[in-house]
Amino acid sequence: MSQTLKLANPGPLGLMGFGMTTILLNIHNAGFFPMSAMILAMGLCYGGLAQVIAGILEFKKGNTFGLTAFTSYGFFWISLVVLIVFPTLGLADATPAGFMGCYLTMWGIFTAFMFVATLRINRGLQFIFASLTLLFALLAAHAFTGIQWIGHLAGYEGIICGASAIYVAMAEVINEQYGRTILPIGKV
Repeated sequence: MSQTLKLANPGPLGLMGFGMTTILLNIHNAGFFPMSAMILAMGLCYGGLAQVIAGILEFKKGNTFGLTAFTSYGFFWISLVVLIVFPTLGLADATPAGFMGCYLTMWGIFTAFMFVATLRINRGLQFIFASLTLLFALLAAHAFTGIQWIGHLAGYEGIICGASAIYVAMAEVINEQYGRTILPIGKV
């Protein structure tokens, strides 16, 4: 007699790792707090490692979108921490602003393509990926120009993006626990 194994949904873990870390970094970008070990630790551990784990679990479920999104953004966070920390340890030169603009532009292009894939999923993910595409565009513009208000605007927009990821994560957890829609995410 064969039993069907019910796998847990790793999406909320990945979305929380992304959402919480994005909010904390963008509180810094908005100008409220300086960069600190707390932001770097969240980027490495929860934004990075937890998302990579969620992506691997999405592979087990056969979800190519989840695998690609979570592992990619998990490694984005890890690489961002490395870009910030290595120069302070004397392991590499600091990245020039224009190169950082290119880095952020590449992530924005990737995110725009991922947004297209969300058009078949749900409105919550559509909002997350649309706002993340805008966030990368603003961050790249700030890196290329050095204009402070663009960086602060990116910070505020990033807080909204991160909060939307937290909402979708908690909607998935709560809706599953109650067996019905408590927090809507706009099914397509």
